[in-house]
Amino acid sequence: MQVINYTPRQEQIITIVKNNEPITSKSIASMLGLTRSALRTDLSVLTMSGVLEARPKVGYIYSKKQARNPLLDCIMNIKVKDIMSNAVTVKEESTVYDAIVHLFLNDVGTLFVVNNNLLIGAVSRKDFLKIAIGNTDIHKVPVGIIMTRMPNIVFVEKEDTAYLAAQRIIDHEVDSLPVVEKSLDGTKESYKVIGKVSKTNATKLFVQLGQNK
Repeated sequence: MQVINYTPRQEQIITIVKNNEPITSKSIASMLGLTRSALRTDLSVLTMSGVLEARPKVGYIYSKKQARNPLLDCIMNIKVKDIMSNAVTVKEESTVYDAIVHLFLNDVGTLFVVNNNLLIGAVSRKDFLKIAIGNTDIHKVPVGIIMTRMPNIVFVEKEDTAYLAAQRIIDHEVDSLPVVEKSLDGTKESYKVIGKVSKTNATKLFVQLGQNK
């Protein structure tokens, strides 16, 4: 039997329930400074794995049975490298117009901005929409002006779980994440883009699991 590696937040939830059972999702969210919707996925995982029991009108309690769910075991052991696809990148000096064309030709929701193949930012359809509806000349403005810059880009690595990638997509309300390889230049970390994980990748995984592939 494979052991599930829970996320730090899930470990926090388990500890909170152990110390305060029975406890409602509203109370758990309040103690973590989060909304109940932000915890929905974590609570589902913990109840599916049998660590917690959800009792109507009572709340969550800690279960000593620790029943295991084979499907959850499978999901928690699928890696990012197993589901990732090619990332679409653009250079910082590219014009917004050229980047928009690049975005639609590749049918993606986000472009990752690179310098010497290293991640420096990201720009999404929402970013393009905001500047396109203004009076700015998109033929002259470089992508670097409107992109979200590092270190404010959420990413995953190829050995992370697919579940973690999906959770970050939901938590940060983005359509995709860059998959990176970290390297160290002196004291500075850099990140090479080697792929992406998107909502589409997660949906395909769900369908494949349903088809027993």
